[in-house]
This record gives sequence, structure tokens and C-alpha cells, in this order.
Amino acid sequence: MIRMLTANEQLPMDLLLLADPSEEIVIDYIKRGYCYVAERNGQIVGVYVLLPTRPHTVELVNVAVDEQWQGQGIGKQLVLHAIESAKMAQYKTIQLGTGNSSIDQLALYQKCGFRIVGVDRDFFIQHYDEPIFENGIQCVDMMRLEIVL
Repeated sequence: MIRMLTANEQLPMDLLLLADPSEEIVIDYIKRGYCYVAERNGQIVGVYVLLPTRPHTVELVNVAVDEQWQGQGIGKQLVLHAIESAKMAQYKTIQLGTGNSSIDQLALYQKCGFRIVGVDRDFFIQHYDEPIFENGIQCVDMMRLEIVL
């Protein structure tokens, strides 16, 4: 089951920090966005945030699945749910950004219909104090993807 997190519920910060290691950045966009969670057996196992950015445009940020639950299709369900949520809210475009080193995530997003539309060069070097490594690759550039709904 995927649902919007209510205002009185505690943020699943451990999950949010899996997708973005900066608590300061996470807290900033959580205040401006809508947080959704995936639950299995009463436990929160996944999360994503929809962040309105411009008129008719929303950004999908912070898709994360608890490490114990990865590889079971929950990430794909979250991404597809986000696309449907954006459509229901009458957004025209849904965008996202992910690291150049996020190989599995890049594949997932493209399988869900996202297309690469640009690269923010040196994004992770400029916005994060500590280097980020995934899959043996330094995360340097942000790959920008979108779907026109």
C-alpha cells in the first residue's frame, strides 16, 4: 500500500537519507513537498517525495526502499505511483534528477518512461560537502530526466 504521509506522522528519515545523504537538504524539500510512503505489514518500507517546482511541473525526489525490501519491485511501484499522483494532480510534466553513478536507478526510471533531458555538471561536488560513491563510481553529475504527462 502506498499513501501520503500525514502531518502528525514522524518522517522516515532513515529511508530519506538512503536517497539523499544531506539531512539539511531533505528537511528543506520535505517542507515544500508531499511525502508518500509504501507500507508492508504495517511497516514503512519505501518513500518518495513530490515537489512542485514550477506551474504544471513537479519533481520526483528521494525515491528510497529499505535495504531489506530492495529487489522486490517496490521501487518501481513507488515511481509508477508518483507518475499517477502527478497526473491526478493535473501536472503536465514530472521531472527527476539522479546521480551519474546511480546505474540501477537510471535503468528503473527509463523503464518507467522517463527520458534523459540533460546533465547538471558537477552538481554533487558543488552541493555536498563529502564525496559520494556508488557502484565504485564517484557521483559527480546529476542526470536530469522527465516525462511529459
